[in-house]
Formats: sequence, C-alpha cells, structure tokens
Amino acid sequence: MNTGISSILFIFCLVLSTELVAQKSLWLIAGQSNASGMGDRRASDKYVSEGCFEYMERGDSLRILKDPLGESGKYFGKANSGSIAPSFGWHLREATGDSVIVVSAARGGSACSYEAETVYGTWASVGKLKIFAPCIVKVKMAERQTGVKLQGVLWLQGERDANAINDGRQTEEGYGEALKDLIARFRQELGNPSLPFYIVMTGQYTRHPQPGYLAVRRMQREIANEDKYVFLAPIDPWYFPQDDMMTDNIHYAQPAYNRIGAILAQEVMETNALITK
Repeated sequence: MNTGISSILFIFCLVLSTELVAQKSLWLIAGQSNASGMGDRRASDKYVSEGCFEYMERGDSLRILKDPLGESGKYFGKANSGSIAPSFGWHLREATGDSVIVVSAARGGSACSYEAETVYGTWASVGKLKIFAPCIVKVKMAERQTGVKLQGVLWLQGERDANAINDGRQTEEGYGEALKDLIARFRQELGNPSLPFYIVMTGQYTRHPQPGYLAVRRMQREIANEDKYVFLAPIDPWYFPQDDMMTDNIHYAQPAYNRIGAILAQEVMETNALITK
C-alpha cells in the first residue's frame, strides 16, 4: 500500500479511536456558601477550558465552565465571584482527557439538619425551605441533557450546623445522623447505592467558639471511616486562616478554592479505581 495512504489511514484511525474513548463525566457541587464560592473569578480565569461545562437549568443547556459559577434563584445561589469549579474541571480534564460537566446546587447558610435550619433553608427531608428536592430535579435534568449519570457529589457544608451545636439547638450526633441520611437520599433518588460523596471538611469560624466546628469535623471523619464510598478530600480548611487563605472569618479566598478544586480532581482519580473494582 502507498506510504502516504497508509499514513492518512493511520491518522484517521487514531482520531476515530480518540473520539470513541473520549467520555463525559457529570459532577454535583453542593452545600452552602463555600460550595457556591466566595472567591475572586479573576484568579480562576486561567482554568477556563473548552472541554469543561456547567449545566444551566434555565434553558436546559450547557455553557463553558467559568466563574461566577451557578444561577441565582429561589433555592440556589451564584458564586460571588470565584469558586472551586473551574479548577476542579480543568484538572480533571487534564488528567482524563474527558469532558467534565458540573452542576452547581449550593445555597449560602443552608443547614444539613432540620434543627439547624434558619431562613436559608435545609438539606433535611423536613423543614421550612427544603432544598434537596430541587437539587435532585436539577441533577436529573442535567443527566437527561448530557446523557450521562452523576458520578459523584462534591460537598462543602457544615458551618451552619456547627453554629447550631454551639447554640445548643443541635447535638453532634444529630448532625451526624442528618449527614448520613442526606447521603442515603442522594443515592436512593439517583439510583446509585455506591454514589461517591466527597467531603471537604468544615473549617473554622475564626474568633468564634470552636466546639461546634470540631464536632462537625468529628462526624465527617466518622462517616468517611464507616462508608467506603464517602471520601474526605486530603486538604484541611482548618489551616486556611494561618495560611492567609481567607476572605473573612469563615469564607475561603480564591487560592484556597483553586487548591481545593485541584485536590478534589486528584482524589476523584485516585478513588475511582477503588470504586470501579
């Protein structure tokens, strides 16, 4: 066969095989304000990639993943103005070559339990403003639009419940039961009993009582130890204040969000082999 034709056929087969191998992955970022993002979008611009997308409920469409993440509405908020999402998507795409799609369903001030609920709502099955069901609706819309199932939940939440423990409105064990129940409901509603749940441990509210925050962190560790599909991201926001990675007493700065996104992407890669065994 002519050498030129052979080269063309080889390149064609290589391109075709690459297209067949390329996949899409779908991820949910949920929780409260550090999940929606309180950083600076100007410091996450370098992570914009044409292979990373955000699902938008309005219009049932995808857009290039960039900050500010999310949509403002009755239940969920928009990043103000930088988040973990562009870094997570960019690093995961760099590692896999696949398209990465993110669903944002976070609400600042939201509680995990009913007892800790304030005007900002709760992820519990009972409460005044219940945000779990709207989150599931958004995820299922994203699954239909993209044709792929959700592959994991990235969870940043716990500050509201820590405050409730400090105030005596909730117990440490009550928070733990609420978080376990939430994980179980995600898996049941999405039809995946081994849906991975990646927790970024709750940090601290500087110059405020720490016992409630330490209690939340103990429960997060305990649940990760008990459930083989719950993972603690190997980064600890407790140390962000001393590393000058905060914007105020409780919210993380953009360098922290960028680091969290990169580490979550690495954690996904490392744990995926365990999950798929």
